[in-house]
Amino acid sequence: MVFSNLIFLYVFFPLNLLCYGLAKNIRTKNAVMLMFSLFFYAWGEPKYVLLLIGMALADWMFALLIERSRGTGAAKLWLILACVVSLGLLGLFKYGPFVATNLQSLTGLPRVIPTIALPIGISFYTFQILSYVVDVYRGEVPAQQNFSRLLMYVSLFHQCIAGPIVRYKDISDEILLRTSSPSEFSMGINLFAVGLAKKALLANTCGSIADTVLLADKIASDLQMLTANTSLLRAKPALLLWLGVLAFMLQIYLDFSAYSDMAIGMGLMIGFHYKENFKYPYTATSVSQFWRLWHISLGTFFRDYVYFPMGGNRKGTGRTILNLFVVWLLTGLWHGASWNFVLWGLYFFVFIALEKLFFGKVLEKMPKIFRHAYLLAVVYFGWILFRFRRLPLVWVVLKGLFGANGNAFTSFEAKTMWQNYIFFLIVAVLATTPLLKMLAKIPTAKRFRDKPVAGIYGYLQVFAVAAIIILSTFALVGNSYNPFLYFQF
Repeated sequence: MVFSNLIFLYVFFPLNLLCYGLAKNIRTKNAVMLMFSLFFYAWGEPKYVLLLIGMALADWMFALLIERSRGTGAAKLWLILACVVSLGLLGLFKYGPFVATNLQSLTGLPRVIPTIALPIGISFYTFQILSYVVDVYRGEVPAQQNFSRLLMYVSLFHQCIAGPIVRYKDISDEILLRTSSPSEFSMGINLFAVGLAKKALLANTCGSIADTVLLADKIASDLQMLTANTSLLRAKPALLLWLGVLAFMLQIYLDFSAYSDMAIGMGLMIGFHYKENFKYPYTATSVSQFWRLWHISLGTFFRDYVYFPMGGNRKGTGRTILNLFVVWLLTGLWHGASWNFVLWGLYFFVFIALEKLFFGKVLEKMPKIFRHAYLLAVVYFGWILFRFRRLPLVWVVLKGLFGANGNAFTSFEAKTMWQNYIFFLIVAVLATTPLLKMLAKIPTAKRFRDKPVAGIYGYLQVFAVAAIIILSTFALVGNSYNPFLYFQF
């Protein structure tokens, strides 16, 4: 089940809010959230809900043991065991088949690990529960004595499946004491509606364009179809390929930020305050800044639990570069068990390292428009590497963008698609900027606060939210294309 599923929108979520609202105390409210969250997860992964519960139980016990042995060598031992168990299970399910396949290619031996279905959201909830155990070890939070409360935190359907990665210490107080004011509830509805519109009206259309031009992921990843796919992409006109990559670039931001908006909005409705996960990253003017604005919860996780513990930038230039290399290698691997993701992570490592070592200060002195163009170019070509698991297809598309496959620059199909989607693409591009958010804030500015325009704006806001929910519903009815890209991570 995804947030843009009609069953979720009109059955599951309203029923959840109703039961939550009828609950008399925080203990009952937590029980409601736990039951709904486990049901939500089991809807898509009935058997793997036991894995989720088992990992939470193991780390709950490890955290209690760490707290009881604080100040002794045993505490570090329990932390290591927690990491081994959690990361070991993540490695088995997510990377086991990848490792086995590569070993088979290198040695010719039969695969020792069978194909294993990837549990939905395992990368997200593994990092969440690990951050809790590490924070208990560091003394930043006390160990949670009640297992059901910790399980609720790990499994909350708002963010368990596709983030943001919520740290226990950020919401630990709200597990036992939280309220949602009418203004926060209204803000939560607005955020949810904006996210839904991003997903249903913009991201899905961008995804459909990208799949039409660049092939659907399932088809492009099929090794048996590699030759046919290579020939098909090689013949695509350059102008059409530019459109396809642009559509994917827009899709992946709109899709993932939409999910984060909806998750944060649902949290606000019941008193949980999840941190912002995207801050308009396509407006950045350097690669380093881009990654401070994109998937913030993942970036800060690697910063606080990998980069800083390894020494960060405090041990000289060589060690800083090594630390960055490890972080970006892990960032690539986190996104998927495939060489294209590894190379994608290292691709950004190269640019970040170059910015730190050589042209970072030079870049700062350049006009903003050139810095922004540089960032967009780096990210644009990076998404090609992210898109295709089969590396020969990456090379074919890169060459095709510049007509180096012997392909034409344009065609009737390319012109028609650009003409049909140009105004839609303009709207989608604007949705990646803070422009619409800034315009929405104008009527609430101080000079309008006591004037009739403020009251009118309140009514218009309610109407706008209702309208985009209705429009999103119409877009979803009968639409078979409704994936969330980050479910695979």
